[in-house]
Formats: sequence, C-alpha cells, structure tokens
Amino acid sequence: MRKGTYPTRRGFLGSAALSAMALAAPGAFAEKLARTPAQTEGPFYPNKLPLDTDNDLLVINDESTLAIGEVTHLVGRILGPSGEPVRNALVEIWQCDNNGVYLHSGSANGGNRDAGFQGFGRFLTGSTGEYYFRTIKPVPYPGRTPHIHVKVKFKGDDLFTTQCYIKGHPQNERDFVLRAVGDAKQRELLMADFVPVKDSRAGELQAKFDIVLGQTPEQA
Repeated sequence: MRKGTYPTRRGFLGSAALSAMALAAPGAFAEKLARTPAQTEGPFYPNKLPLDTDNDLLVINDESTLAIGEVTHLVGRILGPSGEPVRNALVEIWQCDNNGVYLHSGSANGGNRDAGFQGFGRFLTGSTGEYYFRTIKPVPYPGRTPHIHVKVKFKGDDLFTTQCYIKGHPQNERDFVLRAVGDAKQRELLMADFVPVKDSRAGELQAKFDIVLGQTPEQA
C-alpha cells in the first residue's frame, strides 16, 4: 500500500517494551471506567492534510532528516466504558512543531515551521485497541500549555476529540482550555507522564495515554 494513503503500524510491532506499555489495560471489564473528558478540536486541525499521514511524525516520506524536538513514543488504547477494546478505530493526532507552529495556514509564525515535522498522523487500532505514534514532546506556544490533540474516528465518523497534556507541567494551571475541566480528578485523566525510554542513548521519551469512551461505537 502506498505510503501516506492509510495509517501504518511502522515501529509498533518491533518494540516489545512499548507494546507491553500500550496493552496494559486500566480496567478489566468489571465496572465502568472514568470517561476521558472531551475537549475542543481547536482552530488548528490541518486545513490541508500532508501527503504523508502515517504514525511516524518525525520523518516525512522516508527522508533522512528527523524533525526537531524530543523524540517521544506515544502509546495507548481506545477503550469502551467498561474497558472493552475498540478495534479498527482511526486515531488521529496533531500538534505544533518545536517552534510552536501548526500544520495550518492560520498558525502564527508560519515562516518558522519545521519542514521536517509531519504535524499530523493516523493509526488504526488493532484487536486490543492499541495505538502508537512516534512524535515529539509537545511544547508551549503563546496562550497554551504543551498538548497533543487526539481525535478518534470510526467508519469515517468523528467519535471523540480531546487533548493530552504533560503531567506536572507548570503552565497547566494557567491553561484556559484545561481549566475548563473544572474537576481536578477529571483533569488528571488528560495527563500523561513523559518518561525516559530505558537504555535510549538518544534520550527518547515514552508517554501512555489511554482513552475511555463514554459509549462504544455501536452505541454512538
């Protein structure tokens, strides 16, 4: 299949450690789990998708130059309200580059966009609801704390949209989008620890962000 036409699983199957991290379920089908809070899509969903929309945001069309930023492996699962995995869900992420510029014509400081950063990616979940992206650790830009936008689609329909934040980042307390989630325990569900990958000589990070939907796609 031609690169860029459909989500790929590049990098996921080759990493046992990251696979194990992704497959650790937050619940075991016994009771309803805490639903991940929905958040705004925001103004910078790409208004022109790149030709390359796979799950590796650091390399565009197999170029040799990596995007600028701290390499991060973002993993997680898409789950139903009782912990059941949602397979064949299309997970999309988008975020600004290391200079704070989105892949969008209206993004500020567009002349400084990192041309090596894909800015947007897709992944189709497997039988356990897992997803995987290689990207950069998100950075702040004026008015916002660092975050990664996440959208879940199923059979072409938008199912859920939220944002993933860096746990403990000092700007979180001042972020108006995050603070709109009034309950502190609910805000915690939007946090991910960005921790070093063991034995990585390049200083790579990993972050786990599970999404629990309020209903299964069949109920939507």
